[in-house]
Amino acid sequence: MSVLFTLGIVVVLALWAAATYNRLIGLRNRVTNAWHQIDVQLKRRHDLVPNLVNTVTGAMEFEKGTLEAVIAARNSAVAARGPAEAGRREGELTQALGRFMALAESYPQLTANQNVRALQEELAGTENKIGFARQFYNDIATKYNTATQVVPGNILAGLAGFRPAEMFEITDDTERAVPDVDLSMKK
Repeated sequence: MSVLFTLGIVVVLALWAAATYNRLIGLRNRVTNAWHQIDVQLKRRHDLVPNLVNTVTGAMEFEKGTLEAVIAARNSAVAARGPAEAGRREGELTQALGRFMALAESYPQLTANQNVRALQEELAGTENKIGFARQFYNDIATKYNTATQVVPGNILAGLAGFRPAEMFEITDDTERAVPDVDLSMKK
């Protein structure tokens, strides 16, 4: 009788370990997939930036420093590896693009140009997709991290070598600042 009881406990523990391990694998794969979704949107963004810069280069020739800063930030973002580094470098690209867009608004011939407007709209749509993909990534990374840190799953996670997923975070305080919006229509 005690042999059957012991065997029953071993079987239950083995089933629990297998179920927990499979759940952790599934969550880790979802984290990887979510990161790849962000990566796809970032590549789209990175591909749009040179097109936008090339479209406005002639009209903004004396703003060469701004254009070079955007391209440098884009190249730095392309080289980023992992969510933490990508978050930091993408923040720098976002700031450079913000300065670029604000400057481009002061050129009436650019704001009237259909190609520039189309590229700006595409870039804005891509920014929204990136935001949603980051949110999804952080949600699934949080679930995965929680599963690897709570008892008793943390025991198996530690033994099997599961590591916490990096979160996509804002690391630059200027990105946290509330933007100034002036709707007074004064010109």
